[in-house]
Amino acid sequence: MKTTAMKTSVEEIMTTQVVAVKLGASFKEMAAALRGNRVSAFPVIDDDGKVIGLVSEADMLARKVLNADHAETITAMPHRWEQDKADGLTARDLMTHPAITVTPDDSVEQAARLMYTLQVKRLPVIDHAGRLVGIISRADVLAVYDRPDDEIRQEIIGNVIVHGFGQDPDQFTVGVQAGVVTMEGSPQSVTLGHDLVRKIRHVQGVVAVRDRLSYPDMYPVAAGPV
Repeated sequence: MKTTAMKTSVEEIMTTQVVAVKLGASFKEMAAALRGNRVSAFPVIDDDGKVIGLVSEADMLARKVLNADHAETITAMPHRWEQDKADGLTARDLMTHPAITVTPDDSVEQAARLMYTLQVKRLPVIDHAGRLVGIISRADVLAVYDRPDDEIRQEIIGNVIVHGFGQDPDQFTVGVQAGVVTMEGSPQSVTLGHDLVRKIRHVQGVVAVRDRLSYPDMYPVAAGPV
């Protein structure tokens, strides 16, 4: 029986109520927004709502100006001139630019790969015009990977091995534990085995694939003299 592939899109998991600031937002406004909304970062947008960059708590702490206790007093700075300097900072000064973004139609897998590769904790979601429509975090992405092992296994056997490659599932042993897939068996060719493993890595919920396949010899061994 064919199982239905679970391909979650960014739109399905994104938060649409997003705290964002304009380019000219002052440091005090941003610090208050961080505390008041209990977020650790927010997108920076222009007057048209297009995402220009991202300001995080880490960006502000890097300047040693974030006050975690009082809106008016910046305790992290020992000198008054440093406080004055902080007061003059804006989102334009602090933001990471350009922002790394995704679209609602992108897959969660694509978003997860971006987060992992670029070591970012959140991604603004933009529409075709570049306007902010949502945001996703690592927690949002990881929640998608909370998929039952047996469901992952059934998809690999039904959708990948049988329907995707037309192979007899009895020639393979598929084990799944905590999202980690272990593949054993004897594919007909090295190419088939590698293609199977590559396809399995893209099954929703798969964390990693352990390739334990027994591959045929890539090159024939010449027979010795009789």
